[in-house]
Amino acid sequence: MTFKKNSIPFAASKQFSQLFLDYISGDTKLRSFYSHVPHIDSFKQVIEEMSSENINRKLLVDVLTDQYSNFKKSDLHFNNIQLLLNKNTFTVTTGHQLCVFTGPLYFIYKILSTINLAEELKKNYPEQNFVPVYWMASEDHDFVEISSIHLFGKTVSWKNAAKGAVGRLNTDTMDIVIYELSQLLGESENAKSLIQLFRDSYLNQQTLSEATRYLVHQLFSDYGLIILDADDARLKDSLSDIIKDDIVNNTNFKIVNKTIADLEKIGHKAQVNPREINFFKLTDTDRVRIEKATPETLSYASGDYSPNVVLRPLYQQLILPNLAYVGGPGEIAYWLEYKAMFDHHKIIFPVLIPRNFAILSDEKTGQHMQKLGLTSEAIFEDTEQLIKDFVNKNSDISLSDQEQKIRSTYNELSIKASSIDVTLKATVESELQKVLKGLNTIESKIIKSVKQKQETNLNQIRKIKDKFFPNGTLQERYENFAPYYLKYGKRFIPELKKVFDPFQFEIQLTEFTDRIKEID
Repeated sequence: MTFKKNSIPFAASKQFSQLFLDYISGDTKLRSFYSHVPHIDSFKQVIEEMSSENINRKLLVDVLTDQYSNFKKSDLHFNNIQLLLNKNTFTVTTGHQLCVFTGPLYFIYKILSTINLAEELKKNYPEQNFVPVYWMASEDHDFVEISSIHLFGKTVSWKNAAKGAVGRLNTDTMDIVIYELSQLLGESENAKSLIQLFRDSYLNQQTLSEATRYLVHQLFSDYGLIILDADDARLKDSLSDIIKDDIVNNTNFKIVNKTIADLEKIGHKAQVNPREINFFKLTDTDRVRIEKATPETLSYASGDYSPNVVLRPLYQQLILPNLAYVGGPGEIAYWLEYKAMFDHHKIIFPVLIPRNFAILSDEKTGQHMQKLGLTSEAIFEDTEQLIKDFVNKNSDISLSDQEQKIRSTYNELSIKASSIDVTLKATVESELQKVLKGLNTIESKIIKSVKQKQETNLNQIRKIKDKFFPNGTLQERYENFAPYYLKYGKRFIPELKKVFDPFQFEIQLTEFTDRIKEID
């Protein structure tokens, strides 16, 4: 399989907030909200900073070893776990919800971006080791957000009366969902392989956290990715002082709100808003927000506390020797609210690296785009605007010359009539508007006729837009990876990995130009 790609600047796509664009462009007004610019050279300094950080590496390795106890110890990931005991080994991390069957495509993109970043760092800093980490958002309790995927125009959902941390959910009802998927995916060898992977992941593991680890490990087994479930009482012991301070003094609430006010002064809105208390009480069946400080709320065991989106990054940096966080626009935006909080707690703020972005195409679609004259940047235009531009470009239907001549004629007439009787000027203007209205009617009918003759091409434009923006949403935020796995098999992820450069901050319109017919 080969591919070709076209790069589209973030700003040209009109898909991103000004805050994200300003961060990418290095706007000096934002410089105080982060520690290091997203550049390969920044890592020399952050490596030095992290080398003196007091991370409990043995505890981290013990927890990971326990979480991987059912995996083969000869695999690359086990070697990477052991490397974490060494002071010259660091992590680069991305985090994501436990979306069933990986959810939308950008989940895959985030992990590949993180793996590529680790490899690029090794090339530039060969004396150190770099381990890519996927931080599972196993304590998140928004089941609706993770329970469905979109496939071939249908929505496949896991029905579950779920409450509490999603990572603790039992997967024993997933057999119904996998059967539904098997009916959609068909009987090809790639389909059978994928369904078997889903069965092994969700039916042979007890919890959603374990299932997600197994699935992600199998998809990325060649790259030494470490998958961490931080819902572990031993790891949360490191948070004890921060938990008490947050509940009693509301320190983080005050600091982050001050940063939000500073961001608003330079024209940016908050991505997330802190609460006075940024922890939940976690049980086996629920996740309950802590609203106020009481003797009870201060007496839970460490493992019973669950940080929200404000304090989860702080928790990450406490337990990992982490140099960089790889995230999307929303994540970058809320991390920019936290630097002062990190400084207060004397915790190193990582380099914020935007994940890679892609729109996946194929040879046939590329040929249609070329025939229609659609550029990579043009596909971000509204569908009707694309159609209008195509019609205007390919048909001489504009009556602007005729309109100009009519206006000129009526202007002369207005001057002549006004010289006889000034009140006639209004009459001439009224008649002009009637003529222009008629001209517009004629132009509309001409456009309609041209559209009918160009219907095949216009439908092709609509199909291309639907391919790249299914249901009106950017492809990567809607589609699952399964259709691409059906087509390209196990080669899909390795080939997609080649598309991404961890320091190329643009959208890649990627056209795969041949088909892998058999599974590798």
